[in-house]
This record gives sequence, structure tokens and C-alpha cells, in this order.
Amino acid sequence: MSEDSLKSEKKEKLKWWKSQGIEPYGRKFVKEPIASLVPEKKGTISIAGRIMTIRRHGKAAFCDIMDHSGRIQVYFKKDILGDVLFERFKNLDVGDIIGLKGELFVTHTGQLTLLVKDFVLLSKILGTLPEKWHGLRDVEVRYRRRYLDLIINPEVQKIFITRSHILNIIRNFLDGLGYIEVETPMMHQIPGGAEARPFVTHHNALDMDLYLRIAPELFLKRLLVGGMEKVYEINRSFRNEGISTLHNPEFTMLELYSAYGDFMEMMELTENLISNIVNKLFDSSRIDFGDTKIDFNLPWKKIYWEDCWKRFGIKNWRDKNEVKKAFSDLHLDTEGKEDVFELLDLLFKRKIEPELVDPTFIIRFPVEISPLAKVWPDDQSMVERFELYIGGLEIANAYSELNDPIEQNERFIREIEGPSERPKVIDHDYIEALEYGMPPAGGLGIGIDRLVMILTGCPSIRDVILFPLLRPKQ
Repeated sequence: MSEDSLKSEKKEKLKWWKSQGIEPYGRKFVKEPIASLVPEKKGTISIAGRIMTIRRHGKAAFCDIMDHSGRIQVYFKKDILGDVLFERFKNLDVGDIIGLKGELFVTHTGQLTLLVKDFVLLSKILGTLPEKWHGLRDVEVRYRRRYLDLIINPEVQKIFITRSHILNIIRNFLDGLGYIEVETPMMHQIPGGAEARPFVTHHNALDMDLYLRIAPELFLKRLLVGGMEKVYEINRSFRNEGISTLHNPEFTMLELYSAYGDFMEMMELTENLISNIVNKLFDSSRIDFGDTKIDFNLPWKKIYWEDCWKRFGIKNWRDKNEVKKAFSDLHLDTEGKEDVFELLDLLFKRKIEPELVDPTFIIRFPVEISPLAKVWPDDQSMVERFELYIGGLEIANAYSELNDPIEQNERFIREIEGPSERPKVIDHDYIEALEYGMPPAGGLGIGIDRLVMILTGCPSIRDVILFPLLRPKQ
């Protein structure tokens, strides 16, 4: 039967329910979670959920009912329900949401079952649930109709429950260290805190363009100036760039700042925070990841950024010709890139990043690509910064924060003279804030979506975002 025919049939049943004076989209129903039911539970039980299967046997039928916590078999019997209720049952469909009251028993095969004494229709389905979700080959259907994905595939619900659990662990961990959770603006007059192309919007009343934030960094550091010494934000940020298995234009990050600290404090905090999450989720320091395992045992590996290039025969990584020669020797396409830092970044992503499966810190970066970080004490050309890689993915970025207003202004000037696609504007209010004195500090950003990917074994960022951005349906 076609989808349209099935919908027409369900609409006829909808009319039947209304003809009986019954509202097919019901109201409040007090229920117990299905997962809480045990054979020893006596008396009348009330549950509610979606009908997932119906197996009719003349004057009796078995159904599977699912709520957020689990599934249970229920037994409808005409002799118990009576003619009126059993006739109503005959007008139910797979996918309908119902409330039921009855008593528990265990079948001769040992299956816990609810013997239905009464039921009400709470929501009549008009669509048709897929019989086998894996039969839908277009994965975009799962993302576009996430509600069906959640109904049919219990593993998907588990991913997002785990995501919520991870966020709770993060909050409890940071709260326990004295950090304060804050909220900063999502619309900025000047996009800052990261190198990215912003989304532009317009405020009608003020007649001014605004930008969806690409990072909350500069506002959070203003709070350090104001005397809030330990702050964090689990924030939504937006970058008007490509979409891939690792990138979604709207994403979630944890950013935190600790006054009087530095990037080494952030490194220790990162190890402890993520190890804490892993142990609470898995009760182990080793987890499965694809065909391999990730070992989170401390301490984690540390590699200097400058040492990454030696294996490719690059002695002077500032020499563009030497870097290009490495590309040639490796038979890699430079993709038209001419900037030496863009070339090195491409080489890193192609040849080094995929190998960083166990947690690995890449330490000490050039000042040219780190405009907000404090310079290395004995080398003004490098900064106190690290990036963390797990499972071949960049998970975190941190540094000792630059708190010198004069040097920060000079770096901003150099930055806007470069090839950045951001508006060529300096955030003078941030510079003015620094002029009032920001204590030395460590700052850390962790990509929540990618961390969840690692900890749930998901290959795509779309699998861990409930409603990822998709192209319009054609």
C-alpha cells in the first residue's frame, strides 16, 4: 500500500475516533517509566508510550509499547476489555501514542507483560513509521527527519542522552573547582576571538549590522578584568564556512578562563576534565574507537609544533620553498595555497593529525597564528599555546592569555592587514578593557561536538547534533 493510501486510511480512523466523541489528541496522563517495571510490582500500573508493533490474534493481541526509558509487551484481550474498548483497540495503528492501565504478569516464555484493563488514545499517527530504519540508505533522511530517527533507533537517543550527561559532568567538575558559569552575547558588533568568516545580521531598531559570534573569548576575558577570576561558558558559536563530517556552521564549545594561571594549568585541567568524563562514562581509561582503542591514561603525549616538520625533511619551516618541496616529495597537492602557515596547516591535517589517536598535546605555536596568546619567555617568535588531538581530531585549543594592551593592539593591527576574511575592524573596547588591567590568565576552548563524537564512536558531527544544518529539500 502506498504512503498516500496509508495516510488516507489513518485519516478515516481519525474520523472514526471523533465520531465516537473521543478527542484523538489527548491530555495529561500520569505514567510510570517502563524501565521501572519489575515482576514484583503489584496492583494497577499506568504507562504510556508509542505502539511499535501490533500482533493480532482474533479476540486478543500483543503490542510492544515504547517510552523514553524502554519497551514492554502489553496484552489486549476482548474478554477483559469488553466490546467497546476492544473495538477502539481495533482502530489503533503502529505509531499511535496511548496511555494504558493494567496489571503485570510474566508469560510462559518469561516475558514481562502488562495485561491491559483500560487505555486511552493520546495521539493518533497519520504518517507511517519505517519498518526497518537501516533500509533507508540516504543518511540525510535521518538528519532531516530526526524525530523518526529517534523513534526507530534507540541508539540515537542514547547518543544524545550521553551528550547531556557529558555536559552535566563538565559543569559539576568546573563548579567544583570554583568556576562560575556565565552567559555572553551571541550578537557582536565586531566578530573576534577566532579566525573565521562570520554570519551577518541586521538590527532594525538600531539600524546596524551585527555578527553572530564566532567565539565568546573577548567577552569572557572582559570578565577577568572585572574581577571574576574563574569563568566558563558552554556556548553556541557560528562560523559561515563549509559543512563536512567535522564542521557544522552552528556548534557548541566550552570556553573557560582562570585568572593568574597559564597554558600549563589549562593542560592539567584538560587532562583531568576529560579523564574524569571518560572514567564516569566507561569506568575505564581505554575506550573503543572504530577498529582501535584510545588510551586516556595520564600523562598524555606532548609534541612541540616545531618538531612536527622534521620527519618531512623541513629544517626551516618559515622557508616556503622548503615546505613546498616536502609537498612535492610526498606527492601532495598544495591546493593553491601560498602562505607558509596555510601550507603547514594543510600538511599537518593530511599527514600528522590522522595519526594522533591517543590524546596528544601539540605545544608552542608561532606568534603569527596566535594573536591572543602570550609569547614564549625565551623566544618572542613563539607563544605559550597548545592544541589537543584525540582520535585524529582537534578537540581543544588553549594558551596563556596576552594581557598587554599595547602589544594586543599592535597584533590586531597586523592581523587586519593580513588576508583575514573578517571585517577589518579592531575591537577598541576590548583594548580599553585591557588598559584597566587583566591579570595573567590561562584560557581553554574545547569543541563539545567533537568530544561527543569521540566518546560515542560517531563518525560524523551530524550524528551528535540533533538538528544539523542541511541543504533545502529539492
